[in-house]
Amino acid sequence: MLTALSKEQSVGVVGAGAMGGGIAQVALTAGHPVVLMDLDPAACARAVEAIGQRLQRGVDKGRMTAAARDAAWARLTTEAGLEELAECRLIVEAAAEDLEVKRAIFKTLAAACPAETILASNTSSISINAIAAGQQGPGRIAGMHFFNPAPVMQLVEIVSGLETDPRVAEVLFATAAAWGKAPVAAQSTPGFIVNRVARPFYAEALNLLNEQATDAATIDAVVTEAGGFPLGPLALMDLIGHDVNYAVTCSVHAAYYGDPRFRPSLIQKALIDAGRLGRKSGRGFYDYREGVAKPPAATEPGRAAPRSVVLAGPVSTDLPGPAATLLGLIEAAGIGVSREESTSDEACLRLPAGCELRLTSGATATAEAARRGCPVVLFDLALDYATAGRVALAASDGCPAAARDQAVGLFQALGKAVSLIDDAPGLIVMRTVAMLANEAADALHQGIAAAAAIDLAMTRGVNYPRGPLAWADALGTERLLATLRQLEACFGDGRYRPSLRLQRIAARGCAFHKGTTR
Repeated sequence: MLTALSKEQSVGVVGAGAMGGGIAQVALTAGHPVVLMDLDPAACARAVEAIGQRLQRGVDKGRMTAAARDAAWARLTTEAGLEELAECRLIVEAAAEDLEVKRAIFKTLAAACPAETILASNTSSISINAIAAGQQGPGRIAGMHFFNPAPVMQLVEIVSGLETDPRVAEVLFATAAAWGKAPVAAQSTPGFIVNRVARPFYAEALNLLNEQATDAATIDAVVTEAGGFPLGPLALMDLIGHDVNYAVTCSVHAAYYGDPRFRPSLIQKALIDAGRLGRKSGRGFYDYREGVAKPPAATEPGRAAPRSVVLAGPVSTDLPGPAATLLGLIEAAGIGVSREESTSDEACLRLPAGCELRLTSGATATAEAARRGCPVVLFDLALDYATAGRVALAASDGCPAAARDQAVGLFQALGKAVSLIDDAPGLIVMRTVAMLANEAADALHQGIAAAAAIDLAMTRGVNYPRGPLAWADALGTERLLATLRQLEACFGDGRYRPSLRLQRIAARGCAFHKGTTR
């Protein structure tokens, strides 16, 4: 394994926008001399001023000393020409996301710099193979994808193209680690790791809206309060900007030759057509104009909890998978639990009103009711039922009101807000997590990155509460596969086809991460 760049070696940054200035600051605070280059002197001046302000904030907050600030500031210089970066050992390009612009930059750098200079692109979506094609010394070209804001976000994707010298990728990996980042190695394919694996997080929320399962505020509330994600998918799209998010989705969809797994949404396209781009335009899924209150999530009014429930299922079994913890919460709430052996394939809770309460397995509650011969209420997945503030429920068609009320009251007695949604296959969190895990499994199967790298990328790059493959292990790969097959059967859509890697792991009863127990 090669070592990181020494602190005496200079780092060049091409492009003085938000990303370029942030990357320059990361290298500066790591101890390197940094040369920031932009064709626009005004852009350079703005970036230098912003770096100075951020360094000062670091001093004000006690994260660095005044001496360290002054030393970092002294190591920063600016230039207006690419040729002036020839003495740098590493040059990171952070220019506009345009292939021809990037190719022109790398052509000039390759001609001006010694053969040992590493040339890296901060691109989030453009193929490293396309950037390096026909360049002088393509082996020294790789991706070094930082996330915005670069001084704060930990993840850096180190992306290798077909021509990238493995030693170059190793140096970049070690350098990013030395800079205090969390690097992950990936191959150059559309979306790399994060922008590919994250697509279902947005897509399933848009699909649920399209199916009129519930409203935007409720989807976001369930994803955050039950799923543990820091921000709901619809609010996050408003924050990113629908024009930006939609463009990435279209790019990935086109790059994978129209794979339905990445299909864009007409709902998002309608927002763009109407000029509702999110926070930056004042309106998106939510209205951000002054004086407009955010709509509340759909929350059921208080219901009486049943005095007792029956745990019915095969002998000596508990509620399935992550729902097993519910039994202790129910008993702690003073609700009696009795056990009854049944021929059911897995345990469920029977409510006094004659309804079965079951963890969603991807089918609709109505389909489950037809199979079970009784009314069914399905409850959604939660990251941790003990700490979840909300849970989503869906009832089968014709389910008696008394049965729905008892299901709602049961979860309210556990301290949960309850959102009753339409009978949508997979509900909200289960469907989202299943698709995230499936996409991660496919990226693993195609050799894009290792399992640990994929999970690290999603937890450090987009702050997921758990890596999608680790979540698959916790849920159980067999249950995850069954959920996806139910979704596929419900929709008849290739979007939900299970990954071959998931099928193989589940068939062996294994987990994605060795040593995982469940």
